Amino acid sequence: MKIVEGLKSLKRQPYDSVVTIGVFDGLHIGHRHIIKKAVAAAHKAGLASVAVTFDPHPVKVLKADHCIPSLISLKHRIRLIEELGIDTLVVVKFTKPFSRMSPEEFTKDILIDKLRMRSIFVGDNFYFGRGGRGGAGLLQKMSHLYGFKVFAVKPVKLMGHVASSSLIRKFMLRGDLRKASKLLGRSVSVLGTVVEGAGIAKGLGYPTANVNPHHEAIPPRGVYAVRMQFGKKRFNGILNIGFRPTFYSPRDLEPTIEVHIFGYKGNLYNKDIEVQFVKKIRDERKFETADNLVRQINDDVVMARAILKAKK
Repeated sequence: MKIVEGLKSLKRQPYDSVVTIGVFDGLHIGHRHIIKKAVAAAHKAGLASVAVTFDPHPVKVLKADHCIPSLISLKHRIRLIEELGIDTLVVVKFTKPFSRMSPEEFTKDILIDKLRMRSIFVGDNFYFGRGGRGGAGLLQKMSHLYGFKVFAVKPVKLMGHVASSSLIRKFMLRGDLRKASKLLGRSVSVLGTVVEGAGIAKGLGYPTANVNPHHEAIPPRGVYAVRMQFGKKRFNGILNIGFRPTFYSPRDLEPTIEVHIFGYKGNLYNKDIEVQFVKKIRDERKFETADNLVRQINDDVVMARAILKAKK
């Protein structure tokens, strides 16, 4: 997949295209449905498939006092979009000056002139351009002028809910991994960089990789059975999110994410890993002694192995 970062880097594309636009936070089943339709239409017509996304999230720029945590980072978003078969991804840096571009100007200068758009797939509740004036309705009117087709895709419903980033965020932050995963169409996961830790877990006999997450929304504190994949190999493990209260006071500390990977001996420092949450085992709690903590970890590992074996 070709990645174009910023509109200043965007040149007129060599092929006519099928375009889809969105923030795509979380890449949930609704987003995936739209992108898959665009990819399929492009393949059928012999055109290029192009996705346009925005970073940071427009809400963070336009309503900084009403900031919401992102479900996934841009890097994670790019990885998931590539898996869906998009040919070119255009990442637009969302700024206040950019927000003042009219939807008519964006459609003509970017979608038509630069991307050579022949058709576009958007959610029927998607809006863009100054004041949020642009949407499927405006695109339909402009399609007669520039000769492209518009496909407004209805929201995807599951379990009686419309798939939305805000609802998934709500389920995820309250620890309802089952519902969040269903609406995502994949496991709840954290993509982050492995950083050096204090070495406490190694001293207890359970060395861990300390994950610095790229995005902001993470499940609640606790111990989880998890999976990871490095290259073509898949690993199981156990993960703790929290403040390590047996060793530290929780005051004024950010929660840490530590994962013990079963059977892995390699060095992961400065590498990106994606950890997929399978099931919560217990809440984090403080133990009177390190020995008591080790005994509990032993029990946690046994339970995690059983959970992961049952969910192959």
